[in-house]
Amino acid sequence: MRIIIGYAAIALLTTLCIFLLIGTQKEYQRITSFNEALSAEVGESAALPRETSFLTDRYGKRFSKASPDFRLYAEGEDLPEFLKEMTVYSEDRNFYDHIGIDAGAILRAVVKNLVFTHIEQGGSTITQQLARNLYLTQEKTYSRKLTEMVYAYKLEQSMTKDQILESYLNNIYYSNGIFGVRSAAFYYFQKGLSEMTDAQLAFLAAIPNNPEKYDPVKHFDAAKDRQERLLDLMAEEKNITATEADKIKSESIALDLYEDADLYPDYAVYVEKELMDLISMSEGYTERIEKALSQEEKSRIFDELSARTRLVLDSGITIQTALDPALQEKSVSSLRKHLPYKKVEGASVIIRNDTREIVSVTGGKNYQKYNFNRSYQAVRQPGSTIKPLLVYAPYIEQYRPLLSQLVKGHNYCTESYCPENYGGAVYGKVTLSQAFTQSLNTPAIWLLDQLGIQPGFDYMKPYRFKHLVKDDYSLAAAVGGFTYGMTPLELTDAYTGFIDGTYSKSHAIQSVKNKAGDVLYEWPAERKEIWSAETTEKMRELLSAAATSGTARPAFVHKPYAGIKTGTTNQFLDFWTMGLTDQYTAGVWVGHDLPKSMEGIELDRPAQHIWRDMMK
Repeated sequence: MRIIIGYAAIALLTTLCIFLLIGTQKEYQRITSFNEALSAEVGESAALPRETSFLTDRYGKRFSKASPDFRLYAEGEDLPEFLKEMTVYSEDRNFYDHIGIDAGAILRAVVKNLVFTHIEQGGSTITQQLARNLYLTQEKTYSRKLTEMVYAYKLEQSMTKDQILESYLNNIYYSNGIFGVRSAAFYYFQKGLSEMTDAQLAFLAAIPNNPEKYDPVKHFDAAKDRQERLLDLMAEEKNITATEADKIKSESIALDLYEDADLYPDYAVYVEKELMDLISMSEGYTERIEKALSQEEKSRIFDELSARTRLVLDSGITIQTALDPALQEKSVSSLRKHLPYKKVEGASVIIRNDTREIVSVTGGKNYQKYNFNRSYQAVRQPGSTIKPLLVYAPYIEQYRPLLSQLVKGHNYCTESYCPENYGGAVYGKVTLSQAFTQSLNTPAIWLLDQLGIQPGFDYMKPYRFKHLVKDDYSLAAAVGGFTYGMTPLELTDAYTGFIDGTYSKSHAIQSVKNKAGDVLYEWPAERKEIWSAETTEKMRELLSAAATSGTARPAFVHKPYAGIKTGTTNQFLDFWTMGLTDQYTAGVWVGHDLPKSMEGIELDRPAQHIWRDMMK
C-alpha cells in the first residue's frame, strides 16, 4: 500500500513540478521577457572567470587576500580529462545527455524527500549546481529549486557542455573557503593541475558532493572512502579497468596544506576601502556622486560603484601597497602593551614623510578582519590636536608673528561661551610659544577670534575631513568642539602638511595590476603648498618644543627631529597624540567605542606611550 501511495505521490509531484516550472517561466516572460532578461545575466556573467585578488606589502610579498574565499581560475585546456570524467561521474552521470535538468534525478530526490518535511536530496545536475553558485542562495526550498531549474535551462541554451563544465569546475566549493579545482589543488597539495596524480584528482572529485562531510582537513578518511567508492563504481561500469582503479586507490594521499597568508587585517581592510575610492576617482563615480541631485541618485551610483569594485576584486588583481610589516607589528604590539584596561580601545596610523604613503594602520587592540576599524571609521572630537591646524598655523600664516609675541591667556568669554584652561588655571599674557607648548585653551580661543572663524576653516579645506558641518564654525572649534569630529587617519594625514609645508592626500595603495602585470589604477601625484616656508619652520619649532618641554614630553623620542601635539577632550573621553619625526608622521587615538570617562587612567598617558613606542 505504501509503495502505491509513493508512486502516486511521485506522479503528482512530478506533474506539479512541470506545471510550476512552466508557470515560473511564463511569469518571468510576462514581467520582463524571459529570454532577454535572463540572457543579460546568464550570457554575460556565467563565463566570467572569478579569481582571488591579493595584497602585497612594499617589498612585493603577499600578506592578505581581498576576500574570504580562495579562487584560482583554470582554463578549459588546463583541466585534466580524468578529472572531468571523475567529476561528471560523481555529480551528474547524464550531464552530456540532459538539457540542464535530469528528470530521473529529480524523481529519485522526490522519493527520498517524501520521508522528510523539507528537502534532503536535491537531484541537481552540474548545470543546476553552477546556476545556484553563480546566481542563487544555498537555501533548500522548493521555490529556489524551481528558479534554479530555469537558470540551468538558460545556461544550457547559452553555453556548450564544455563551457558549463569548465565554469562549474572553477566555481564549485571544495570546503575550507576554496572555490574551483585549481584552487583546491594548490590549497590541499600545493600543486598545479598538471602536476596532480590521478589519485589526487579523484580525491578532489570526491569533495564537492558534500564539502562539509568530505572536508579533507577534518574528515580525511570520509573523503578517501568516497574517492575509492567512485573508482570502484567507475570500474564496474567499465569507465576504467579494475586494475586501474586498484592502482589509483592504493596510492597514498598526503595533504600538503597551503598556509594562506592573511596577515595584518587592520591594514588589509583599509586597503579594500581605499581601492573603492581609487576606482571611484579613476572611473568617474566620485564626480557623478558629487553632481547627484538626490540622495536616491547618490545611493544608486554608490551601488554601481560597489558592484564595479566587486567585479575588479573578482578578476585576480594584485594590489601593491606601502605596508611596512615591521612598523605594523610594532604598532599592534604597542597598542596592546599600553591598553591593558577593559573596553578601552585604540587606533593608530603611520605615514611615510617622503612619499606620503600609509605604511601602518591599526584598527583596535585585537582587531578581527572586517570589524569596525577605528583608524578610519571612528569619528571623534579631536581635542587640542586641532589647534595647530585650525588656529596656530593659520594665524602665523596670516600675521607672521614672532613666537615670542604675547597673547592673551586670561579667561576669554564670548556671549555664553567661556572656556577654561586645564584645571581651571588662569594666566595673564603668555608668549605664543608658551600658549602652544602648554596647550592653553584660552589663548587658542583668542587667536581664532583675532584670525576669524571663516579664515581659520578655509585653511582646513585642503584636508580630507569629511564630517565638518556648518555648526562647527564657532570659536569652540579652536579647542576641539565639533559636532562630529575627525578620524585618526584624517588627523594624521593633515599633520603631514608640517613635514615641509606641502600636502597631498596620503594613500596605502601604490598600484593595482591585472594578472598580466598591467597597471589598472594608481593614484595621481598631486602635491601643493599649503604653508609658507616661514609658517612651516615656526610650526615645527612649536611642535618640537611641546615634545621636549611641554605637554607631549612622555611621547618624546630621540630623533633628528620630533614634533608632537597631544589632545584630551572634555570629561577625558578621548586621548590623542599626533606628531612627526624626520621619517614618519603618526597619530594615536585612545578611548571607548561608546564614549566614557577615562579620568582614572589619564596620568598613565597611554596614547603618548603608544606613540613613543611606535616611533622609537
